Amino acid sequence: MKQALLVFVGGGLGSVSRYLFGKWLNKIEYAMPYGTMLSNVLGSLLIGFILGYLAKTSSVSESQSLLLATGFCGGFTTFSAFAYENHLFLKNGDYFSFLTYTFGTLIVGFLAVFLGLYLSKLI
Repeated sequence: MKQALLVFVGGGLGSVSRYLFGKWLNKIEYAMPYGTMLSNVLGSLLIGFILGYLAKTSSVSESQSLLLATGFCGGFTTFSAFAYENHLFLKNGDYFSFLTYTFGTLIVGFLAVFLGLYLSKLI
């Protein structure tokens, strides 16, 4: 039960953070949903760093991992918004934005995880 509570709290904090981040960034009208894209990339960087740091040290507990990686990063990133925004691009016939957003998010997201893992080794 404690583990579920940690994921719940972390997920709530991550979701609120994503909402505020997106609200701040999406104030400006862009053709691309940069708030969602950047929250997914930053979440990928953070989870790479957290799990990389966890793998190399015993100073991060399972509880901290559940709170930060599973909870916060899970709440901060959003596949459902990413999928819906891509649906809108396709619905509007904006195939260039669809391809740019999809592959940009995936490629930069993977690179962010690798960067997070690399940065965790430097500490």
